[in-house]
Amino acid sequence: MNKVILLKKRPEGKPSLNDFEFTEEEEPKAKDGEILLKTKYVSVDPYLRGRMRDEKSYIPPFEVGKPLESGIIAEVIESNNKNFQKGDFVNGMLQWKQFQTSNGNGLNKVDGEKAPLKAYLGILGLTGITAYLGLKKIGKLEKGETLLVSGAAGAVGSVVGQIGKIKGCRVVGIAGSEEKIDRIQEKFGFDAAINYKTADNMKKAIAETCPDGVDVYFDNVGGEILDAALMNMNKYGRVINCGAISTYNDTERPTGPRVETTLIKNSILMQGFTVRDFVKDFGPAQKRLAQWMEEDKLTYMETVVEGFENIPQAFIDLFDGKNKGKMIVVV
Repeated sequence: MNKVILLKKRPEGKPSLNDFEFTEEEEPKAKDGEILLKTKYVSVDPYLRGRMRDEKSYIPPFEVGKPLESGIIAEVIESNNKNFQKGDFVNGMLQWKQFQTSNGNGLNKVDGEKAPLKAYLGILGLTGITAYLGLKKIGKLEKGETLLVSGAAGAVGSVVGQIGKIKGCRVVGIAGSEEKIDRIQEKFGFDAAINYKTADNMKKAIAETCPDGVDVYFDNVGGEILDAALMNMNKYGRVINCGAISTYNDTERPTGPRVETTLIKNSILMQGFTVRDFVKDFGPAQKRLAQWMEEDKLTYMETVVEGFENIPQAFIDLFDGKNKGKMIVVV
């Protein structure tokens, strides 16, 4: 039998295991033009929380009673499709199932000889591509500028900071523990860091660590940290709104300072960013990231959880900051 994970009900606040349902179905067979896939590695990411809400967004919401999906590396174990062979590994948005069929649309082959397969869910996948394209398309980062990154110890934030150093910038990270502060400075090369949980005044803390102001702010958290960052932006500063994990589990729409005057006064660009807006740029971005890895200019961390049955808990653990870098489940 084929194990499947469904969305049982829409969460109120932080997700719990009660919001998921495990079920079984017959193992599928590949029809003409299809391939049979066996799930190997599953990516769990904070943005999936938004898809649990029944509201319009840049990607359709999950349906109650239907399987969830995320980025997955799968092995082709049977092929009736001329474009794929048995033994190929593919990457794509796939359902939380042990086995599933596909016609191959939206799937990309990945080469485990060039890099570990898990890397294609992280630094060589949407994680790294998000960091690279966010800085390139919106941040337009220039040598000598100051780059501020929230969620700096996370999968995307840690890559953002490293790219900033490659570009010759001063990089300051924001994270939520002393262990994470040490990590982003010692492992990822950030110039300075702020523990938002111990800082009495975030506006002042950012000003002290960014004495020349902030030119580019890569925002993964939103909320009060975004408010404080905006008050430290330089003239013509750029804010990349990539994520807002601090508000994902709110049951009411949060309010904050009005930003119009700040944006106008300093001619600040603040733009929402989803990496799927730039699909045509994925290939060149991945190539550049791979080149930097070969040159030992980029490194990464993963938190690996074992077991298909642990996918929901791994996802929930993201909201407690239990991951070091990319969270991946090995099936």
